[in-house]
Amino acid sequence: MSGLAIPELLNNYNVYNDAAKKLIGVSGEVELPDFEAITETLEGAGVMGEIEDAATGQFAAMSIKIPFSVLYEDMFTLVNPAKGTQVTLRGSMQVMDPTTAATDYQPVKVVIRGKCKKHSSGKMVKGKKMDASVELEILYIKIEVNNKSVIELDKLNFKYCVNGEDLLKKIRSQC
Repeated sequence: MSGLAIPELLNNYNVYNDAAKKLIGVSGEVELPDFEAITETLEGAGVMGEIEDAATGQFAAMSIKIPFSVLYEDMFTLVNPAKGTQVTLRGSMQVMDPTTAATDYQPVKVVIRGKCKKHSSGKMVKGKKMDASVELEILYIKIEVNNKSVIELDKLNFKYCVNGEDLLKKIRSQC
């Protein structure tokens, strides 16, 4: 594939627990978290009105909900709040070469470490999915696209990188 690829869709994905065991019971979609910066409003002399400015690397609480079709046994490897857990989402993004219209595929990987903050057993209806789920508080997240790290946030180890650039390096050296 020559140069720039046009991203089309996520062709498929799987979810793995920290033991690298595929979580077969995951259903539907997993919504990735928003990165909502903690901000402060600046105003005063020399500033026209107000400016909402983000504190570099500081983010509001983040969570991810992993849906399960039924009360799948491996779902419970994620629910112990006294123990952290890791979840890895591995996908294949379908892309198109704009010069040849050829289809290709690029890997997408999301690694999340956190703790269970909520789990739901769902409902019991004859002949239907149970819609069980586990919700994790995110303490660490790393997103890779085409084998390149695009975002890495480690809330407990004061690390925030965007496209491989460590945005907190200077702050760490001063604290």
